[in-house]
Amino acid sequence: MDGQPTDYPQWLWEKLGQHCVENLGKHGFKARLVDDIDAARDWILELAGHFESFGFGGSDTVRRLGLIERLKQMGKTIYDHWQPGLSLEEIHRVRLAQGRADCFLCSANAVSLTGEIVNVDGAGNRTAAMSFGPRQVVIVAGMNKVAPDLNAALQRVKEKAAPMRARSLNMATPCAETGLCTDCNAPQRICRITTILHRCPMTTPVAVVLVRRSLGF
Repeated sequence: MDGQPTDYPQWLWEKLGQHCVENLGKHGFKARLVDDIDAARDWILELAGHFESFGFGGSDTVRRLGLIERLKQMGKTIYDHWQPGLSLEEIHRVRLAQGRADCFLCSANAVSLTGEIVNVDGAGNRTAAMSFGPRQVVIVAGMNKVAPDLNAALQRVKEKAAPMRARSLNMATPCAETGLCTDCNAPQRICRITTILHRCPMTTPVAVVLVRRSLGF
């Protein structure tokens, strides 16, 4: 047994991550597997640090990288609708600007080992910006979001990502109370728009950073 790994979950994520990156690459995405959030941040800055404006979707994962603070220190323009004190009209303007920024950063609700990226939105600013508009899109996802195939990725959103996200946002939805999806019609339902990036969009370069950590929902 000498020389064999002892952290088997991390070993498995390494192997699965390599397979996922390979398939994402076949689908036209620029993909990389990194060990931690520091490595993710460094690669993103190397890839996109020359841009002047950055939009941020409502992502807990991306914010854990500390990119907003670093980019502000670099004098970049930031469009972040989570900044405190914004009116509803101002939030709407910021969301529109995110899709016109040089670089848009967000996470994914699920990534399939077969190389597809699944996102479900309530407002649609993220799903719109990640497919058309910016000169570069960067998607950051922990390996906890990787599913075996496209059907499993869609199921992950329904069973895991959506209930936890609704709960974190204090939404008045059945899943935020029970943890189970009922395909509701609640006014605060967050599952309204589903996008699948089967391949990289024709005119929008998309980079995917997989992190060998559990991040986000």
